[in-house]
Amino acid sequence: MLARYPVRAPLPSNIARAAVLAVVRDRDDDAEVLLIQRTERPADPASGQVGLPGGGYDPSDTGLETTAVRELKEEVGLDADDLATPPRFVRIGWAFSSRFPVAIFAAPLSGSAKAPRIASPEEVAEIFWMPRSALARVDRVPRQTTAGVRDVDATLYEGHVLWGFTRKALLDLFEGQVT
Repeated sequence: MLARYPVRAPLPSNIARAAVLAVVRDRDDDAEVLLIQRTERPADPASGQVGLPGGGYDPSDTGLETTAVRELKEEVGLDADDLATPPRFVRIGWAFSSRFPVAIFAAPLSGSAKAPRIASPEEVAEIFWMPRSALARVDRVPRQTTAGVRDVDATLYEGHVLWGFTRKALLDLFEGQVT
């Protein structure tokens, strides 16, 4: 599935202000992606939302791929050694809640990876794996958006609401493979 996203040289850091990493693993006849439920924090525009591990670019990062891997470790305790391949660049997405471009990367989990854990309770309230097939179901739910409360397309999974930037990123990643 990730083969269509070639491993590339690091991207220039000025094309996005943040990066996320979709960690994918095979389970039975479906793929699963690692997601987090963000901790509720007044200063965080994505407070309480379901998302991919990730965060803001730091000037000490050597590129956006480095940002994605650093944030993965800071939030869920996984690092580059827990990935079967280096992260692959998927695309740049626009995060409307934070109002800036975000680099989206994906990588398969290594068979010898340690279990993800909440490494930063200030940022992450919960960690869970969602099967790719869950994306096939579309529900309309009210959500606070930059344009006020609106009904939006969402995926409901085990009490979690996946919508907006993260849902779009996963639909793009699994393009043509959501059943």
